[in-house]
Amino acid sequence: MSAAQLLNPKAESRRRGEALKVNISAGEGLQNVLKSNLGPTGTIKMLVDGAGQIKLTKDGNVLLREMQIQNPTAVMIARAATAQDDICGDGTTSVVLLVGEFLKQADRHISEGLHPRIITDGFEIAKAETLKFLDEFQLSREVDRELLLNVARTSLATKLNATLAHKLVPDIVDAVLAIYQAPAKPDLHMVEIMKMQHRSAADTQLIRGLALDHGARHPDMPRRVENAHILVLNVSLEYEKTEVNSSFFYSSADQREKLVESERRFVDAKLKKIVELKKEVCGNDPKKGFVIINQKGIDPMSLDVLAKNGILALRRAKRRNMERLQLICGGTAQNSVDDLSPEVLGWAGLVYEQQLGEEKYTFVEEVKEPKSVTLLIKGPNQHTISQVTDAVRDGLRSVYNMIVDKSVVPGGGAFQVACATHLKSDAFSKTVKGKAKWGVEAFADALLIIPKTLAANAGHDVQDSLAKMQDEVNDGNVCGIDLTTGDPMDAELEGVYDSFRVLRNAIASSSGIASNLLLCDEMLKARQMGRAPGPGGMDAPEM
Repeated sequence: MSAAQLLNPKAESRRRGEALKVNISAGEGLQNVLKSNLGPTGTIKMLVDGAGQIKLTKDGNVLLREMQIQNPTAVMIARAATAQDDICGDGTTSVVLLVGEFLKQADRHISEGLHPRIITDGFEIAKAETLKFLDEFQLSREVDRELLLNVARTSLATKLNATLAHKLVPDIVDAVLAIYQAPAKPDLHMVEIMKMQHRSAADTQLIRGLALDHGARHPDMPRRVENAHILVLNVSLEYEKTEVNSSFFYSSADQREKLVESERRFVDAKLKKIVELKKEVCGNDPKKGFVIINQKGIDPMSLDVLAKNGILALRRAKRRNMERLQLICGGTAQNSVDDLSPEVLGWAGLVYEQQLGEEKYTFVEEVKEPKSVTLLIKGPNQHTISQVTDAVRDGLRSVYNMIVDKSVVPGGGAFQVACATHLKSDAFSKTVKGKAKWGVEAFADALLIIPKTLAANAGHDVQDSLAKMQDEVNDGNVCGIDLTTGDPMDAELEGVYDSFRVLRNAIASSSGIASNLLLCDEMLKARQMGRAPGPGGMDAPEM
């Protein structure tokens, strides 16, 4: 770029206009891609990667993470939206729609001669008032299963078909309630998500226990154990090489046999203590069982000894499962067999093995008070399993958000319509002085993109739907929910509720990103970036 061009005010003005136009068009383009996904009646996108792998999803987070986006402005918006999902667990598509609409509404005023700085000043005023209005609009609620069912249903219905979502909702709510120990926050890591390619997605179930993705390693071990005493071990029951380099020289077969025998005696001593503990707690009672779940290895000879004593043994269990086992069955994990006693044992009413093809699974169920549970996700193929898994994760986070926030927000676009009406009301608009009021008006109009898109995706007339919702707000109820009490107007209606923290974060982040993009007056190449074509196939200007 020459000095004459740098000093030319017309060229500078043109560059600013082009950069602004690129940012606005990128925001609108990404918005147009994702807007058809919003809501329970949204459509599904097909992602095809370079290797030909296909993925069907309507989850905005999955789309934005796996789509190939080249426009730098669109990449920035996508990163902000995926960060929203990382923080709150939902609201990705809403952030993209809001950013695109903020830019679109701002463009309308900028084309009439209003400076972007004036617009962003109005956005800041409107954002502060919106967050304040949200604090008043939210409905404070105590943890209640029926309310949590509505919250989870609202989340899952936007990711899965209605029948499957309705089937999964109780399992998700019960999973979180099982691990919730008030007043502490629920730890969602205590909900193990396990996948099994088997039957249909409707067979996905909550196991109040643990599912292990391996089975017994000996053909003679029992496959079903009732009233089981469970010993959780982190002890090697096999011949191991020394941790330091060592060597043993022998000159005859007898010396070698003595070496093997001494190693075997060391392992057999451990097995003897375990078998003695089994006889102590079970005796000769056939109705009592004994199960060992070991984090380390068990060699064939040791497995043979355990099988002869009627003990079901699993080896190489994952560390995370070892931690959960103690929360599910009770007892204490043992790093040595020297101090074994009945007090260190856990208990489960039923331990059984299930085989699907060559895969074996072991289920630990019928425990007393599990502080960890397993969601077993089933499906006929990987596409279905992946789709259900993404939806379940979002459903768990929505229930978690309600428990932590102790509040919900009427959904279905209710908040956006009520807030837009508030921002345009005389009570607030008169407090905004100067040109910034146009920025506030643009912000209010942009909020309506959520209810408009929901109506359009459901096949309704957008203007009629919006007018009805605005009338309902004026009457004190939206989407069949009384705004003063938060209760459904009709007892047979199921509430549609959004998460308070999702809405709060979405509004704050989307307005911030939109303001930054409006104030971006030029796109320059950084020194370490490769020379890649800019938006529209043209090289971005460089200094």
